[in-house]
Amino acid sequence: MKELVELTLNECLTLLGDSVVGRVAMVTPVGLRLLPVNYTMYEDEIIFRTSPSSQLGTYAVGSELAFEIDHLDHERHEGWSVVALGTAEIIDDPKELADIKQHWDPQPWAAGLRHLYLRIVWRDITGRRIGSEVGDPPLTAQGRGDDTV
Repeated sequence: MKELVELTLNECLTLLGDSVVGRVAMVTPVGLRLLPVNYTMYEDEIIFRTSPSSQLGTYAVGSELAFEIDHLDHERHEGWSVVALGTAEIIDDPKELADIKQHWDPQPWAAGLRHLYLRIVWRDITGRRIGSEVGDPPLTAQGRGDDTV
């Protein structure tokens, strides 16, 4: 059996910064929804794009959310997970949007217009790993290289 280790805030933020796809959990009038999103980290904020008429665009703003990323190595029985808890708010300041786009504009993989930018104002970020240290080659998240869709 391998030891389960709590990640530090810095380790969690590093892993969040190294990934580009996560999942947002929120409550809607018809129940709990878990939706995948492409995202970026901008000044320790989780930023993603959606359509104003989507479930995220309709129900996420001002609501309690959970955001999660993870990586698993099934062969070695190792992995890590990071969860951020907070609320979403709209980013509508043109100067800030221009800066985000220059830094790393999250590119949705699905077709359609997604011009509503949201940030998760997190109040808590936690993470756990089992197996290799975060940053060891088998468990590192994929970076933002040219192969990102």
